[in-house]
Amino acid sequence: MRILTFVAAALLSLPVAAQQYPVKPVRIIVPFAPGGGSDFIARFTAQRLTESLGKQVIVENRPGAGGLLGIEAGVRSDPDGYTLTLIASSYTVNPALYPLKFDPVSDITPVVQISQGPMLVVVNPKLPVKTAKELIALAKAKPGQISFASAGQGSITHMAAEFFLSQAGLKMNHIPYKGTGPALTDTIGGQIDMFFSSTATALPHVKAGRLRAIAVTTAKRLAAEPGVPTIAESGVPGYDVPLWHGLIGPKGLPRPIVERINAEVGKILQLKETGDKLQTDGVSPAGGTPQQFRERIQREIALWRKVVADTGVKVE
Repeated sequence: MRILTFVAAALLSLPVAAQQYPVKPVRIIVPFAPGGGSDFIARFTAQRLTESLGKQVIVENRPGAGGLLGIEAGVRSDPDGYTLTLIASSYTVNPALYPLKFDPVSDITPVVQISQGPMLVVVNPKLPVKTAKELIALAKAKPGQISFASAGQGSITHMAAEFFLSQAGLKMNHIPYKGTGPALTDTIGGQIDMFFSSTATALPHVKAGRLRAIAVTTAKRLAAEPGVPTIAESGVPGYDVPLWHGLIGPKGLPRPIVERINAEVGKILQLKETGDKLQTDGVSPAGGTPQQFRERIQREIALWRKVVADTGVKVE
């Protein structure tokens, strides 16, 4: 009888704990260096959550090992809701390329997807193509002669391009860089022909005429550049690779706390101010349920494992 009473009391205490949560500061681990898109989204979210939760939400940057260092720290944290981790699209690429020390699905608790947006496929204006269809035709006529940059071997910019080449049946010359900045610089300078870039980084150069946008990587066109078609519209049906960010917790994070954070972030994402702010980083508010976020993670992990198997991409 005492055992049943204890179990019942424990179950009843969960919603109360969620209502009281948080009683101390919450930290969001960002597995990347300060100043980038992930850091921007984490700090914006942390600021708004501080206001809505009534306790300070702190951003802690823990870069290293392609983001795995910070993610591992978050996965191993106590499942009490006081340590969350911001993950990006690259999270779903890593299992196909690296020997992880955790299971990327069963060892986490998805909480909420915050943002999503396309990459822009940009080329140097001297390349004689104005659309992705023309690029495909040129690449087939000159196999291996067109170069494309990436922000690093195995990066999301690299894998998105490899997926495109695989689906379109193309061969190009991959030149990996250490980050988006130098990759974009050399594409503008003409040393590189093509680059799959984040929208916020490339769009100013497109508007200035230093780069030409020939496609977007998502299933829908970009509102800021409605004349730029999708890759799927350009002869590669089914292609859809968004850039996104979201919050996860460690395995075992209590459901009432997950639902509380999901609801608070959901409210933030509905604000016009949020949409305006995220647009400066080239993305839009996402939202949705924890289950929908879990399904995205699972779906993309399977996709990138297939892409790596098909293309033979390896990280040195």
